[in-house]
Amino acid sequence: MKIAIDAMGGDFGPAPIIEGIVGALEQNDKFTPYIVGKESEIKKLLPQKYHNKVRFINSEDVIRMDESATEALKRKESTIYKSIELLKSKEVDGVVSAGHSGATMSLATLKLGRVKGIKRPAIVTFMPTIKKKYSLVLDVGANVDCDPLNLYQFALMGEVYAKVVLNTKTPKLGLLSNGEEKSKGNSTTKEAYDLLENGFENFIGNVEGGDIFKGDVDVIVTDGFIGNIVLKTSEGVADTIGKLIKEEIRTSGILQKIGALLLKPVFKGLKKATDYAEYGGAPLLGVNGCVIISHGKSNSKAIKNAIFQAMKYIENDVTSKIQESLKVH
Repeated sequence: MKIAIDAMGGDFGPAPIIEGIVGALEQNDKFTPYIVGKESEIKKLLPQKYHNKVRFINSEDVIRMDESATEALKRKESTIYKSIELLKSKEVDGVVSAGHSGATMSLATLKLGRVKGIKRPAIVTFMPTIKKKYSLVLDVGANVDCDPLNLYQFALMGEVYAKVVLNTKTPKLGLLSNGEEKSKGNSTTKEAYDLLENGFENFIGNVEGGDIFKGDVDVIVTDGFIGNIVLKTSEGVADTIGKLIKEEIRTSGILQKIGALLLKPVFKGLKKATDYAEYGGAPLLGVNGCVIISHGKSNSKAIKNAIFQAMKYIENDVTSKIQESLKVH
């Protein structure tokens, strides 16, 4: 299995990315990393014993986070352009990038093309639930404006991915709305509701924002505008709760501090459940190939898990399963 990894695109440069690649190789060496970036810089960061286990693809150009996504289409020497080209030419089986998500999505869509029949690709992300399992939400940023058919196809792709990553034979599907009643929502979601109700036996109807974290629904469908707000708000809430707990402990008395020490495993579990590094990245579903979009602030653990997620995607041939699912629906 060959995976191209954009080594330069993350917020913190190549160091955590190279560290993540090393961590992945130590845990599972059944893949060959194609490390795309400034070769002279990467080789200094990668321990010598791993040099013969990777391929170096030199690239001096990086699409910065503050640049337009359309810039990537012109800059053929950039790390993300070269990574996607490797996938297009079938030199690799997947791509992992913590770089400019818009550039990654644009290049993947234009260079790889969409799965036949899929109108728009979608980014799917994992959300923690009180049942100690993840739910999937899509789209979380690829499409600001969607029509009912887009939402229907997001459900189809989300169902396929849930079967692979959640190991659920019949994932429960929900449509994100401002109320559970069928009459709630806007004109797009109301029409999408009818499509989903007629197309999926496992569609449970409208779900509200809080239902995402209850664990009673496996796949939550929405447009990329709302989905991205949900994602960023959730990350912000998790971060704020963590800081509030730390501040409360810092300013509390000795008895409270002792209590906090006793609850340390609980806090550790909470942090793990809400940490994006646990799943590593968000797959771009609906394009002809495996593309994993990681958080710009990814640490080495996030990169390692993004690589494993790419491997699982490739092993389960998710792209072909989406294509097959279109025939069924």
